[in-house]
Amino acid sequence: MIELIFPDGSQRQFEDGVTGRDIAAGISKSLEKKAVLIKLDGELLDLDRALSKGGRFEILTRESPEALETIRHDASHVMAEAVQELFPGTQVTIGPSIEDGFYYDFARDEPFSLDDLAKIEQRMKEIVDRDEPIRREVWKRDDAIAHFKSIGEAYKAEIIEGIPAGEDVSVYRQGDWKDLCRGPHLPSTKAVGKAFKLTKLAGAYWRGDHRNAQLQRIYGTAWASEADLEAYIKRIEEAEKRDHRKIGRAMDLFHLQEEAKGMIFWHPKGWTLFRTLEEYIRRRLDADGYKEIKTPQIMDRTLWERSGHWEKFGQSMFTCETTEGEELAVKPMNCPGHIQIFNVGQKSYRDLPLRFAEFGACHRYEPSGALHGIMRLRAFTQDDAHIFCRDDQIESETTKFVRLLHTVYDDLGVELHSVKLALRPDLRAGSDEVWDIAEAKLERAAKAAGVEVELLPGEGAFYGPKLEFHLRDAIGRTWQCGTLQLDFVLPERLDATYIAEDGSKQRPVMLHRAVFGAVERFLGILIENFAGAFPLWLAPVQVVVATITSDADDYARQVAATFAAKGLRVETDLRNEKINYKVREHSLAKVPVIAVVGRREAELGQVALRRLGSDRQEVLAVEAASNGLALEASPPDVAPGMRAANSTARGTVGAMEAG
Repeated sequence: MIELIFPDGSQRQFEDGVTGRDIAAGISKSLEKKAVLIKLDGELLDLDRALSKGGRFEILTRESPEALETIRHDASHVMAEAVQELFPGTQVTIGPSIEDGFYYDFARDEPFSLDDLAKIEQRMKEIVDRDEPIRREVWKRDDAIAHFKSIGEAYKAEIIEGIPAGEDVSVYRQGDWKDLCRGPHLPSTKAVGKAFKLTKLAGAYWRGDHRNAQLQRIYGTAWASEADLEAYIKRIEEAEKRDHRKIGRAMDLFHLQEEAKGMIFWHPKGWTLFRTLEEYIRRRLDADGYKEIKTPQIMDRTLWERSGHWEKFGQSMFTCETTEGEELAVKPMNCPGHIQIFNVGQKSYRDLPLRFAEFGACHRYEPSGALHGIMRLRAFTQDDAHIFCRDDQIESETTKFVRLLHTVYDDLGVELHSVKLALRPDLRAGSDEVWDIAEAKLERAAKAAGVEVELLPGEGAFYGPKLEFHLRDAIGRTWQCGTLQLDFVLPERLDATYIAEDGSKQRPVMLHRAVFGAVERFLGILIENFAGAFPLWLAPVQVVVATITSDADDYARQVAATFAAKGLRVETDLRNEKINYKVREHSLAKVPVIAVVGRREAELGQVALRRLGSDRQEVLAVEAASNGLALEASPPDVAPGMRAANSTARGTVGAMEAG
């Protein structure tokens, strides 16, 4: 007999070999019809899986949030069956569920076309209508290898050959079609539903290795309901409108090209945006007690070996060798360099905490297929800092950093979604005892800072656990940017010490922290979050003075000079074009304010202000307009109570609306 504990806390005994379907049927016929999976001690299992042990037990329906991943996995299998029916001779490889959907990689001589996606999608719906039962079978490993080779599925056979000899494998039969898979799966193809859509084609290498055969990948999305699918499609459409690459081109911010993969060519407006954000966070760090430093871009391999980065990141580091035989590496991160500065001269316990900040230019090799606009790069800048502190300062420094991060995110209009505590990874430095201490101390520090954390086993840095700060953007997507990592390992490896109060030498605790992470990536997030319509203080061009007629050109230059004298970033548009054309063009470029001037404005010493996204205009004296805009354009950290001041200024010079 086995004993199962139900969600309401009740306990019942059942015969060995009972299935989830049996249990559901015993509760009610309606539950049996709705049931698709079971969960036993946190593990999802097939509804018809015979149970041999007891534990915490739950029956899941299609509407259960935990069933969604299986719906997507099953959709990938349904797609694979449809592809092989429509295109005989195609080999299947792997087809997992992923965030928001699924994909499957296929080996086929002829390329798929976008027209093929509609055909595949229609056949998938037919397979769903067939209500093909999905059943798990356990095969001998060698029998499975022989079978898949016999039907021409060389990739499946290779996967099975990687399984240790003597182990059995699970094969799922879906009608007459079958696939190697761990499972679990839904009871039948009907349970997948039709709330799916194939989205795109891509290339992929077998096992992710460019030296292997190239495959064709078909992506799709699947949801529990049509309403969820429609909401997702709308979200994707909105994301495409906000794509930072498109907005970057439209606003003339930057470009990327093949001759410098994963590296950005910043145009004047884009670099102004970058510098404005960098200057803002630099002021915040200065006010918070950080000392800015600069470390070398290239350092000898021996330093990276001592730190442990060579072992962990060696394959992702750009290296060179001198004629004198030196092997050098372009830095992928800043931490070893910061310890070198800490190690110069003797440090006392009175010197701690010591906070070193650097806008460090880092380079890491990323496969070209992984690069994505300015979000995933080979060359990027970190708003990096390292806090060297005593053990008894960990909690106060964590609280101080959390406060800084919260206020920065508030200033930039981004929402902190969640904080996660990433724990020891498989590949790591330091003993288990050191990790036990580090994880416990960081968890206590997070609690002291008032932070509720979600645990992420296996996701820590190789030298210590870390707090990950995930923000949410305007359309609900989440991004991990800020981080705080607690490190006992690098100070030990690189021999960092300070003199304690009792005169003994002690190792400092090292806190690695960043608010933005990669500045370029954070800027990409901001571009998409604001859809290019930045708040006035951050906009690369804050005001364009545009003329109605050419006889106002001199006055326009005077107005622009007045605005510039107030610190505003201003341009003039004196072209011989109609004013509506100029307004439309600068609106597409996301300029927050257009100051329109003509003969009348010149005579009266006025400007007509038009805000991005608004048809209204407000006529003001030049001095009043320049003073109001200058106040509104003050960065949030410069003027105390800036949000209240901005509200007053907007009441004076017109409400700002997103374009």
